[in-house]
Amino acid sequence: MNESDLSKFHACFQTFDDPPAAAQSAPRIAALRAEIARRGLDGFIVPHADRYQNEYVPPSEQRLAWLTGFTGSAGAAIVMADRAVLFADGRYTIQARAQADAALFAIEHLIDAPPAAWIEANLTAGQKLGYDPWLHTAEAVERLAKACATAGAKLVATEPNPIDAVWHDRPPPPRGAVAPHDVQFAGEEAASKLERVRAEIKKLKADALVISDPHAVAWTFNIRGADVAHTPLPLSSAIVPVQGNAALYIDEGKLTDAARMALAGLAEVRDAAAFATDLAALGNQTVRLDQATAAQAIAQAITGHGGRAPRGADPIAVMKAVKNATEIAGSRAAHLRDGAAVVNFLAWFDRGARSGGLTEIDAVEALETFRRDRGLLKDISFPTIAGSGPNGAIVHYRVTGRTNRKIAPGELFLIDSGAQYQDGTTDITRTVAVGEPSAEMRDRFTRVLKGHIAIARAVFPDGVQGSQLDSFARAHLWAAGLDFDHGTGHGVGSYLSVHEGPARIAKLGTSPLMRGMILSNEPGYYKTGHYGIRIENLVLVTEASAVPGAEKPLNCFETLTFAPIDRRLIDLDLMDGTEIDWLNAYHAEVREKLSPHLAADTAAWLAEATAPLRRGA
Repeated sequence: MNESDLSKFHACFQTFDDPPAAAQSAPRIAALRAEIARRGLDGFIVPHADRYQNEYVPPSEQRLAWLTGFTGSAGAAIVMADRAVLFADGRYTIQARAQADAALFAIEHLIDAPPAAWIEANLTAGQKLGYDPWLHTAEAVERLAKACATAGAKLVATEPNPIDAVWHDRPPPPRGAVAPHDVQFAGEEAASKLERVRAEIKKLKADALVISDPHAVAWTFNIRGADVAHTPLPLSSAIVPVQGNAALYIDEGKLTDAARMALAGLAEVRDAAAFATDLAALGNQTVRLDQATAAQAIAQAITGHGGRAPRGADPIAVMKAVKNATEIAGSRAAHLRDGAAVVNFLAWFDRGARSGGLTEIDAVEALETFRRDRGLLKDISFPTIAGSGPNGAIVHYRVTGRTNRKIAPGELFLIDSGAQYQDGTTDITRTVAVGEPSAEMRDRFTRVLKGHIAIARAVFPDGVQGSQLDSFARAHLWAAGLDFDHGTGHGVGSYLSVHEGPARIAKLGTSPLMRGMILSNEPGYYKTGHYGIRIENLVLVTEASAVPGAEKPLNCFETLTFAPIDRRLIDLDLMDGTEIDWLNAYHAEVREKLSPHLAADTAAWLAEATAPLRRGA
């Protein structure tokens, strides 16, 4: 790693080293309360969101983090005159309690006790709760308005955002360069994609489609940007009519010359400020909106001027999720490249951790170094999660200079990381033993592994939803009275977001799993204050081999990720023969695919780490 890369690393850690403490949050919440009172409001809801409903938002949109200190990728806060509450989901409950000032914010579960439920229980008749219509979808606004009505209160749109009025050192909006995503990686020309999109608009009996999700914009027009950390997004939106040129709303100064040329003939490039005006100008047309990402302000701009704005699933979401042959080949290549980097890291870690001298930050820096050394890394795909001991129990832990700890013998070390390459996006988690693991650690790890293998080996009818597979990953934990508070798998983009819809393997995963989709397989177990376990590979939905007597088409998963699973943590007495066979076959494939890309000493380490397991051995 060169000096410039190291400076970027340490700047990154420093940025997240000092979330707002009481000394910062207290005056900020006081300023917000004064501003909302000036506007005649009794409270204000602050989501973790930008106007595109992105999971990861640029610094200029991190209003929730600025106010509360909580830096997770999902959450919300409600600030009233006399109290405030912060909502975080199961991935972030520990983090929220650690980052937010308990004297200022009560902590609630985002899913089990969501904002709407809190509003019903806590607002009183006549109160007015403000919201920014650009930061909430129309569906979300309906839920909040209903909750307010139940309490006898009123939900009130307010612009501009009151936080922006008191956030005096707010960073400027991002201006990352936008470049074409070449067809050698995309596998389909943008003109062809637009034809497919227009065909879907016709099926929906609409006159136009608003593309409110920048991921969908990037996919449709074959462009990539740099506005959001770790995801090559150009923050932008578009309107695609059934006939005529599309309009792309983006800061034109971000477009490279190559991007301008690629977009010529595909779309009229318009300034983002023209978006609301152009929506209003659609008159009495029927304009389809994505219910997951279209802001309430978009719907209001259309319906307020006589148009119709039906909501539903974004037709582009499934097109984007079903990878074409080029994208699948690219993902396989990216995973081999990434697997070699991860094995180099695991071998390095295995040698260095024994001394007890390594820290979590050492591990993060080393892993990115190994990835950069492959020569094709564009970025990491999310901030690396590197948790030793109790930090591993924080599902989306992010090491800082303040929380960094030495990795000690007798602990488990969990590292969840990924990479962005032009030909594919990766995401992998490995949990490794440092020294001798306890019997309990081996029991829990083996139960997680059994769930991972159950998903990897699953054969299921075409059209099955992710929710129907989710229990496969949990059954062996449930048998011991255990579980994990996150989904089993999420979709993954192609040089786009590491978290991609619409499909997922989760209790609420209602989208069918279709051939060509790439998802994660990542069951886990977390013992608060002690350790965390997660085993994650990416898998491709593909056609299953012929099954005698099958009465319908069947699918299965092809594992894309290649790296050893720590054999030292496996209790073979809990494994059955088919599970051992799967693991041995997987490890044999890891050796075969990665050894040619490794130095001799690392290949020797890999051979030992993937040696076949046998009972009694």
